[in-house]
Amino acid sequence: MLEGSCLCGAVRWGVDGPVTGIECCHCSRCRKATGSAFAPALAARRRDFRWLAGEDRVRVFALPLRERPPPYRRAFCDRCGGPVPLVDPDEPTLELLAGALDGDPGTRLIQHIYTAAAAPWWALDDGLPHHAEHAGAARIRAQLDTADQDGGHSSW
Repeated sequence: MLEGSCLCGAVRWGVDGPVTGIECCHCSRCRKATGSAFAPALAARRRDFRWLAGEDRVRVFALPLRERPPPYRRAFCDRCGGPVPLVDPDEPTLELLAGALDGDPGTRLIQHIYTAAAAPWWALDDGLPHHAEHAGAARIRAQLDTADQDGGHSSW
């Protein structure tokens, strides 16, 4: 099982199933939320996710909708402010910030998204694919389906 936790360790979670490759989101909201050039995230199926401790400490901050759904939401520990997964019961997948994982997810960086909004001081020169916007939820589902067929292992 892949596990993760907040900065203080009060909130912990696990994923018992496949995950996608890691994509780096360069949108301005992800940059502000992480204080970095991008937010490295991977996805998992909600049905494979479970809280191991501290679910009652999870809080959600939401910004209003910009041009199209969904609005930007960020989940965090109310004790340390560390990021935790945002679990939406209406969504079949959820995002995990790679930096909050406690071990090796068994996957690596696969692409950069929202590069049209990338920080001017960060060089996007790692040879990975760049997308001006998001590559889409269908791609995430396809990655998870492929991992299911491969026995939970990915090669992304």
